[in-house]
Amino acid sequence: MPHELIPVIEAAEESGKLLKSTVENLSEWLNGGFLPDWAVTSIRDLLEKEYFSELNDRFYQYLAFGTGGMRGRTIGAVATASETGTLSASGTPEHASIGCNLLNEYTMVRAIIGLFRYTEARLKAEQRFDLPKLVIAHDARHFSREFCELAASAWTKLGGVAFIYDGPRSTPQLSFSVRYLGAHAGVVITASHNPPHDNGFKAYFEDGAQVVPPHDTGIIAEVEKVAMNEVPAFLEKDISGVVTLSKAVDEAYLEIIAGTVIDGSVFEGSDLKVVFTPIHGTGGIASVPMLKRAGINLLTVAEQDEPDPQFPTVKSPNPENPEALTLAIRLAEKEGADVVLATDPDCDRMGVAVRSAKGEMVLLTGNQVGSALAEYRISKFKELGWIPQEGSQSVALIKTFVTSPLQDAIGEGHGIKVVNTLTGFKWIGEKIQDYEEELKVKLREETGLSFDYDQTDFRKRCELLQQYSTFYAFGGEESYGYLPTDFVRDKDGNSACLTFCELAASLKKEGRTLLNYLDSIYLKYGYYLESLGQIYYEGASGSAKIKNILASYRENPPKSFDGNDVTKFTDYGRETIKDTDGKLIPSQDLYFLELANGYSYAVRGSGTEPKIKFYLFAREKVSEISELSGIKEVTRQRLDALCQAIESDAAERAE
Repeated sequence: MPHELIPVIEAAEESGKLLKSTVENLSEWLNGGFLPDWAVTSIRDLLEKEYFSELNDRFYQYLAFGTGGMRGRTIGAVATASETGTLSASGTPEHASIGCNLLNEYTMVRAIIGLFRYTEARLKAEQRFDLPKLVIAHDARHFSREFCELAASAWTKLGGVAFIYDGPRSTPQLSFSVRYLGAHAGVVITASHNPPHDNGFKAYFEDGAQVVPPHDTGIIAEVEKVAMNEVPAFLEKDISGVVTLSKAVDEAYLEIIAGTVIDGSVFEGSDLKVVFTPIHGTGGIASVPMLKRAGINLLTVAEQDEPDPQFPTVKSPNPENPEALTLAIRLAEKEGADVVLATDPDCDRMGVAVRSAKGEMVLLTGNQVGSALAEYRISKFKELGWIPQEGSQSVALIKTFVTSPLQDAIGEGHGIKVVNTLTGFKWIGEKIQDYEEELKVKLREETGLSFDYDQTDFRKRCELLQQYSTFYAFGGEESYGYLPTDFVRDKDGNSACLTFCELAASLKKEGRTLLNYLDSIYLKYGYYLESLGQIYYEGASGSAKIKNILASYRENPPKSFDGNDVTKFTDYGRETIKDTDGKLIPSQDLYFLELANGYSYAVRGSGTEPKIKFYLFAREKVSEISELSGIKEVTRQRLDALCQAIESDAAERAE
């Protein structure tokens, strides 16, 4: 018998209030008989109060398990009384909101089943008969611990071995732990810097990086095969067979990130004073003890030290947003600190503010931080004799296409290889894995020796990679993500904090500021400025608008902006493009436009949030330091005008 609410739902479709796909998915869930009373009550409540837009947003599609996992609301825009129930001490509702387009126990378990089946099949195909091993980490968001334990329970019921931590841990620690424990896969329950109502599920493979082809599409296919009637058997949590990791795993990670320092002597006598905030996230778990061990005079923002899913002191827990660093900057000004460091909830990103020569705290962009770190580390590697003074094509700086071209200039100026990848740190992780595999194969061919990559220290790896493959010197992306070494295979806010402190301490001992250092980089390579335009489009209708913009760029690319003709249009979804190593770049809806004045910009839909992004790049020649202030102002004005023109054009294309 159809569920009693089906006639009401069908009537809403006939009157145009519910989408056809919404009705199909609602009917499947209601007729499946697996929903508890509170969930059915929630759906009934939304129908009775005619929250049809909310029902469409919740049920018009299944939350996509994309190439990196899932991310979306876990608390509905309209949370019903039966879902909210009794709030926890931290403000978490009693139940995650119901819907196939939300992250809840149903969509999360469905993803775990698909990931397990893909992993198990792959092990069998490769005649590896050990049990599939999974490591799961989580941040402090709403339902993160519950989802973590439920995922671990489901994995063990399926026949695998699951490892979890005793509490929140950062995303980069998960990446490290997958390799350290010899696991076959990893998962992080996090929505990174998204709003409090969101959560997510990021999947990693045994190299410690997020999944890439062919594994990503293979996992997606397995997830989509999982029928909803298979899910209920795994909804009752049992963690009796789940392994809780010891503090030894934490210590192993701390030792690894401490080893990212190239020249520890810079800390001695520098008297570097730093303010750090995890913005209510996981950053303090590793970053605070690590920075203190380095001998840094460290202050933390007491109001933001403790993990809190509500992120009560900020509008957004995103270190890219100046407002998120307000309390930290206030403390730095009070205490006379040199640097402010902030990490996002899962601690894979790092934001920075530094003191100017005038004594003011100035925020840096992700492009500025990445460029400064790249210049410092490559120069220091040369100074210490790790890489040749003239550079080498066996040394690489890896960045994304939408990260500042200043970093291309830095790498080329140092005579090393620059590799550009698609947006998403998984592509940087894939390149590092390529270099690791090449080293292992060539070493075996030439010497007959097998090679334990993870047990070889950083200095020795540097030598062997240059001899047989490519040494990864540094990598990053404009969205505040950096990775100093290859022991971790995702952007790492913990090691980025330590690496930045090394640079800051070195400059302070020389009597220089970070801003002085950036100006010296501009004098050497030219002045580069970047800007990010973004337009948000929520819900089902918003998704259609994003698709409209992307489709219109392909069908009818812009011809000019502010009197500057578009001289080149590159479509990464249709053209054959290879990286510096000759490897084919996968197709993606990414467009790159070059203008007659030398400026350029890229367009893509966000992979993690409901918005479209425009990455703008400007470059101007600089010959004298006295010119720099004027050039900065004029370039900013030109870039702002270009951004406004691009966003206005996009708004028209969205309809």
